[in-house]
Amino acid sequence: MRIIGGLARGTKLYTLDGTQTRPTLDRVKEPLFNILNFKLQEAIVLDLFAGSGALGLESLSRGARKTFFCEHNRDASKIIKRNIEKTHFEEKTTLIENDYKKALVDISNSKIKFDVIFLDPPYKADLVKDSLNRIINLNLLNKDAVIVIETDNPEDIKEEIDDIDIDIYDERKYGRVSLIFLKLVQKG
Repeated sequence: MRIIGGLARGTKLYTLDGTQTRPTLDRVKEPLFNILNFKLQEAIVLDLFAGSGALGLESLSRGARKTFFCEHNRDASKIIKRNIEKTHFEEKTTLIENDYKKALVDISNSKIKFDVIFLDPPYKADLVKDSLNRIINLNLLNKDAVIVIETDNPEDIKEEIDDIDIDIYDERKYGRVSLIFLKLVQKG
Protein backbone atom coordinates (compact mmCIF):
# COMPACT_ATOMS: atom_id res chain seq x y z
CA MET A 1 0.00 0.00 0.00
CA ARG A 2 1.29 3.44 -0.89
CA ILE A 3 0.42 7.11 -1.31
CA ILE A 4 -0.70 7.42 -4.94
CA GLY A 5 -0.70 11.20 -5.51
CA GLY A 6 0.55 14.57 -4.35
CA LEU A 7 3.52 15.53 -2.18
CA ALA A 8 4.16 12.08 -0.67
CA ARG A 9 3.40 10.17 -3.87
CA GLY A 10 5.04 6.76 -3.98
CA THR A 11 5.63 6.53 -0.22
CA LYS A 12 5.03 2.95 0.87
CA LEU A 13 2.87 2.71 3.97
CA TYR A 14 2.99 0.22 6.79
CA THR A 15 -0.08 -1.97 7.20
CA LEU A 16 -1.44 -4.07 10.00
CA ASP A 17 -1.08 -7.81 9.61
CA GLY A 18 -4.23 -9.92 9.85
CA THR A 19 -7.86 -9.19 9.11
CA GLN A 20 -8.58 -6.52 11.73
CA THR A 21 -8.19 -3.72 9.19
CA ARG A 22 -8.94 -3.62 5.50
CA PRO A 23 -6.77 -1.21 3.50
CA THR A 24 -8.47 0.67 0.67
CA LEU A 25 -7.07 -0.68 -2.58
CA ASP A 26 -5.23 1.59 -5.02
CA ARG A 27 -7.87 0.84 -7.68
CA VAL A 28 -10.44 2.33 -5.30
CA LYS A 29 -8.26 5.17 -3.93
CA GLU A 30 -7.39 6.57 -7.36
CA PRO A 31 -10.97 7.34 -8.47
CA LEU A 32 -11.98 8.32 -4.90
CA PHE A 33 -9.33 11.02 -4.75
CA ASN A 34 -10.00 12.13 -8.31
CA ILE A 35 -13.62 12.77 -7.26
CA LEU A 36 -12.55 14.61 -4.09
CA ASN A 37 -9.65 16.47 -5.71
CA PHE A 38 -10.86 20.08 -5.39
CA LYS A 39 -12.63 19.40 -2.08
CA LEU A 40 -9.29 18.54 -0.44
CA GLN A 41 -7.50 21.85 -0.94
CA GLU A 42 -6.96 23.29 2.56
CA ALA A 43 -9.60 20.87 3.90
CA ILE A 44 -9.94 19.67 7.47
CA VAL A 45 -10.32 15.88 7.24
CA LEU A 46 -11.47 13.18 9.64
CA ASP A 47 -10.38 9.60 9.00
CA LEU A 48 -12.75 7.78 11.37
CA PHE A 49 -11.91 4.10 11.97
CA ALA A 50 -8.57 5.01 10.37
CA GLY A 51 -6.86 1.59 10.22
CA SER A 52 -3.45 2.38 8.71
CA GLY A 53 -4.34 6.03 8.14
CA ALA A 54 -3.96 5.71 4.38
CA LEU A 55 -7.01 7.81 3.42
CA GLY A 56 -6.14 10.66 5.76
CA LEU A 57 -2.50 10.65 4.67
CA GLU A 58 -3.49 10.58 1.00
CA SER A 59 -5.66 13.64 1.72
CA LEU A 60 -2.70 15.49 3.24
CA SER A 61 -0.51 14.53 0.31
CA ARG A 62 -3.10 16.06 -2.01
CA GLY A 63 -3.46 19.39 -0.22
CA ALA A 64 -5.55 18.99 2.93
CA ARG A 65 -4.60 21.39 5.72
CA LYS A 66 -5.07 18.96 8.62
CA THR A 67 -6.21 15.39 9.21
CA PHE A 68 -7.59 13.90 12.40
CA PHE A 69 -7.25 10.14 12.69
CA CYS A 70 -9.48 8.17 15.04
CA GLU A 71 -8.44 4.60 15.82
CA HIS A 72 -9.29 2.54 18.90
CA ASN A 73 -7.10 -0.48 18.07
CA ARG A 74 -3.66 0.00 19.66
CA ASP A 75 -1.77 -1.95 17.01
CA ALA A 76 -3.42 0.08 14.25
CA SER A 77 -2.61 3.31 16.12
CA LYS A 78 1.06 2.33 16.18
CA ILE A 79 0.93 1.78 12.40
CA ILE A 80 -0.70 5.19 11.90
CA LYS A 81 2.06 6.85 13.95
CA ARG A 82 4.73 5.14 11.85
CA ASN A 83 2.97 6.18 8.63
CA ILE A 84 2.65 9.79 9.80
CA GLU A 85 6.39 9.85 10.52
CA LYS A 86 7.22 8.18 7.22
CA THR A 87 5.22 10.76 5.24
CA HIS A 88 6.57 13.66 7.36
CA PHE A 89 3.07 15.01 8.09
CA GLU A 90 3.48 15.24 11.89
CA GLU A 91 2.63 18.97 11.92
CA LYS A 92 -0.64 18.41 10.06
CA THR A 93 -2.05 15.46 12.00
CA THR A 94 -3.82 14.61 15.21
CA LEU A 95 -4.21 10.97 16.23
CA ILE A 96 -7.06 10.23 18.62
CA GLU A 97 -6.57 6.82 20.19
CA ASN A 98 -10.05 6.31 21.50
CA ASP A 99 -13.45 4.81 20.82
CA TYR A 100 -15.19 6.74 18.03
CA LYS A 101 -18.04 7.85 20.33
CA LYS A 102 -15.67 9.49 22.82
CA ALA A 103 -13.47 10.84 20.04
CA LEU A 104 -16.40 12.58 18.32
CA VAL A 105 -17.48 14.22 21.59
CA ASP A 106 -13.90 15.41 22.24
CA ILE A 107 -13.70 16.84 18.72
CA SER A 108 -17.03 18.60 19.19
CA ASN A 109 -15.83 20.10 22.48
CA SER A 110 -12.83 21.48 20.58
CA LYS A 111 -15.21 23.20 18.10
CA ILE A 112 -13.59 21.49 15.12
CA LYS A 113 -15.61 21.05 11.93
CA PHE A 114 -14.72 18.95 8.92
CA ASP A 115 -14.81 19.37 5.16
CA VAL A 116 -14.26 15.67 4.40
CA ILE A 117 -14.96 12.63 6.56
CA PHE A 118 -13.95 9.09 5.65
CA LEU A 119 -16.24 6.58 7.33
CA ASP A 120 -14.81 3.10 6.94
CA PRO A 121 -15.82 1.01 9.97
CA PRO A 122 -15.27 -2.74 10.11
CA TYR A 123 -17.73 -4.16 7.56
CA LYS A 124 -19.84 -6.29 9.89
CA ALA A 125 -19.83 -3.87 12.83
CA ASP A 126 -23.05 -1.92 12.02
CA LEU A 127 -21.49 1.41 13.04
CA VAL A 128 -22.38 3.58 10.03
CA LYS A 129 -25.77 4.85 11.19
CA ASP A 130 -24.61 5.57 14.73
CA SER A 131 -21.48 7.33 13.44
CA LEU A 132 -23.47 9.49 11.03
CA ASN A 133 -26.03 10.43 13.67
CA ARG A 134 -23.28 11.44 16.08
CA ILE A 135 -21.43 13.47 13.41
CA ILE A 136 -24.63 15.34 12.51
CA ASN A 137 -25.94 15.80 16.07
CA LEU A 138 -22.55 17.07 17.29
CA ASN A 139 -22.49 19.56 14.38
CA LEU A 140 -19.10 18.41 13.08
CA LEU A 141 -19.65 19.31 9.41
CA ASN A 142 -18.76 22.51 7.61
CA LYS A 143 -21.15 23.74 4.95
CA ASP A 144 -20.77 21.60 1.79
CA ALA A 145 -18.87 18.90 3.70
CA VAL A 146 -18.60 15.44 2.16
CA ILE A 147 -18.78 12.10 3.94
CA VAL A 148 -17.49 9.04 2.12
CA ILE A 149 -18.58 5.58 3.26
CA GLU A 150 -16.65 2.54 2.10
CA THR A 151 -18.67 -0.68 2.20
CA ASP A 152 -19.10 -4.09 0.65
CA ASN A 153 -22.88 -3.90 1.17
CA PRO A 154 -24.19 -0.60 -0.23
CA GLU A 155 -27.88 -1.59 -0.30
CA ASP A 156 -27.91 -2.40 3.42
CA ILE A 157 -26.09 0.84 4.23
CA LYS A 158 -28.50 2.93 2.15
CA GLU A 159 -31.47 1.28 3.82
CA GLU A 160 -29.89 1.74 7.25
CA ILE A 161 -29.34 5.48 6.78
CA ASP A 162 -32.57 6.19 4.90
CA ASP A 163 -34.12 8.10 7.83
CA ILE A 164 -31.10 10.37 8.39
CA ASP A 165 -31.30 13.93 7.04
CA ILE A 166 -28.49 13.41 4.55
CA ASP A 167 -28.29 13.17 0.74
CA ILE A 168 -26.55 10.40 -1.17
CA TYR A 169 -25.23 12.37 -4.12
CA ASP A 170 -22.95 9.77 -5.72
CA GLU A 171 -22.16 6.08 -5.52
CA ARG A 172 -19.37 4.12 -7.17
CA LYS A 173 -18.62 0.40 -7.26
CA TYR A 174 -15.14 -1.09 -7.69
CA GLY A 175 -15.27 -4.88 -7.57
CA ARG A 176 -16.88 -5.77 -4.25
CA VAL A 177 -16.16 -2.35 -2.71
CA SER A 178 -18.63 0.52 -2.99
CA LEU A 179 -18.12 4.17 -2.13
CA ILE A 180 -21.17 6.16 -1.05
CA PHE A 181 -20.83 9.98 -1.10
CA LEU A 182 -23.03 11.94 1.29
CA LYS A 183 -23.72 15.55 2.15
CA LEU A 184 -26.07 17.26 4.57
CA VAL A 185 -29.52 18.18 3.34
CA GLN A 186 -29.47 21.95 2.91
CA LYS A 187 -32.35 23.56 4.77
CA GLY A 188 -34.21 26.63 3.49
